[in-house]
Amino acid sequence: MNNITMKMTADELILQALREDITSEDITTNSVMPRYQAGEVDLICKQDGVIAGLEVFKRVFELLDETTEVIFYCKDGDTVKKGEKIGLVRGDIRVLLSGERTALNYLQRMSGIATYTREIADLLKGSKTKLLDTRKTTPNMRIFEKYSVKVGGGYNHRYNLSDGILLKDNHIGAAGGVKEAIRMAKEYAPFVRKIEIEVENLDMLREALEAGADIIMLDNMSVEDMKEAVKLCRGKAETECSGNVTAENIARLTDIGVDYISSGALTHSSPILDLSLKNLHAI
Repeated sequence: MNNITMKMTADELILQALREDITSEDITTNSVMPRYQAGEVDLICKQDGVIAGLEVFKRVFELLDETTEVIFYCKDGDTVKKGEKIGLVRGDIRVLLSGERTALNYLQRMSGIATYTREIADLLKGSKTKLLDTRKTTPNMRIFEKYSVKVGGGYNHRYNLSDGILLKDNHIGAAGGVKEAIRMAKEYAPFVRKIEIEVENLDMLREALEAGADIIMLDNMSVEDMKEAVKLCRGKAETECSGNVTAENIARLTDIGVDYISSGALTHSSPILDLSLKNLHAI
């Protein structure tokens, strides 16, 4: 996540999160720390995982006080270990206390996604298949969650509804069929846009190929049908497999030969990585 993206998009989202946590004042902090006192606190990892979101963590404190100093001993994408000190925050103790939870919420959530993505991506090593995320993200967290997938070794599917054409079952129903949906999409969309369509069986797949779809999403199909689908699509369209893909069941898909596997679980079901700010003291 570069500085331009941070300032254009992330800053406003982070400020919203801070406003959610501090509507008027941090009454607890103000009661025990009524005036400025310099201090520092350690960022500690409490379980093994992949770190992601360090700049977002840092930005929380900077938006509260631009003089806050944040030092890291690792970078996004690094593997971190339980008990490891991975950074420290130095500045006004009131800022350290008030920003702690929001900063950790971002870092824990983003690192959890990166950790889970790395786990699944490692299972695809040696194959041509790329692991994709989906739009099953937390509202107002998409920019952070999709970034975390990339840190973990996955790839981003379309960012939002304006980013690409994906005709799903309800779009097909609204259009009146597979061929009609693809025809209408081709008429409406710029020629540079690829058209992806979701199919549930081989008959729908044949229709989609005949209509000229660029990418075929094989949704909840059997392994045998997916293998046949890959053969039918070879040289005609790219293939994507989707439908309840998790670390526990992805092994059955690795030798099918699809170009992509998409998993909503990367963002909607990954547990957080346990991190903590500890040892706060005045300096």
